[in-house]
Amino acid sequence: MKIAVLIPCYNEELTIASVIDAFKKELPEAGIYVYDNNSNDRTAVIAAEHGAIVKKEIRQGKGNVVRSMFMDIDADCYVMVDGDNTYPAEFVHSLIEPIITEEANMVIGDRLSNGTYSHENKRVFHNLGNNLVRFLINKLFHGKVNDIMTGYRSFDKQFVKSMPVLTSGFEIETEMTIHALDKRFLIKEIPIVYRDRPEGSFSKLNTFNDGMKVLSTIFTLFKDYKPLIFFGVWSLLFFLLGMIVGFPVLLEFAEYRFVYKVPSAVLAVGLVVLSTLSVCCGLILDTVVKQNKRFYELSLYGIKRNVS
Repeated sequence: MKIAVLIPCYNEELTIASVIDAFKKELPEAGIYVYDNNSNDRTAVIAAEHGAIVKKEIRQGKGNVVRSMFMDIDADCYVMVDGDNTYPAEFVHSLIEPIITEEANMVIGDRLSNGTYSHENKRVFHNLGNNLVRFLINKLFHGKVNDIMTGYRSFDKQFVKSMPVLTSGFEIETEMTIHALDKRFLIKEIPIVYRDRPEGSFSKLNTFNDGMKVLSTIFTLFKDYKPLIFFGVWSLLFFLLGMIVGFPVLLEFAEYRFVYKVPSAVLAVGLVVLSTLSVCCGLILDTVVKQNKRFYELSLYGIKRNVS
């Protein structure tokens, strides 16, 4: 089985050598690919010196890097890990085992279940953000995933070659998880140990800006994957507001046979019209999504035959 270790990097000269050496020790037969995302330090040079295959991705953002990795590299098993040396390489065998035995299409390195992430990572808002994202995705997409934002994962070829990467930044882990849940891929989680970055190494994740992008991605993909529910909620909201505004108008007409509150009547009618349009949009888009799912399932058959 051909194994590829994928390492997206941006300014990781302090840690990239340790990451490459550790994975070469654990998986000597694997190809190790470092994708340099416009680093202005010696990340690419050090990676090449330690035997990695170095490629360049000029479009800034982790999502863009992962998109190129999935397009460029051909393997049977893919391991994706950050270049900041926060994920121990010795857990890689547990991550690839379900891929090799075909028990999973995506295996997630779970940092949260054993408490090491909350202990090692001192940034309070990161822990709050992880919990919020996990709650939203599991509720909206009926999942049971513990760690949504982890950067340590493994994939089979079928998942990689059928994953349409649409996001450009740190939302990529969220997108992959939602895609796997929506398309009924087999997901397995393996508890791993997390360690904080070494002194002098800094996270590229902006807690608030990237957090808002992740939340935006969740609701955008919810609209795209489940439009009937999304627009149905808006339809119900508009209808209730229309009834609240319009009920006094109806009482007035019943009593006087005349409408004196014309602005309220117009607003109520407008809200009910919006409610009707919303539910119509949801029904139409739901039909489109179901048709797209049929085409996607058919394309998976072709990918499966090529993989086999």
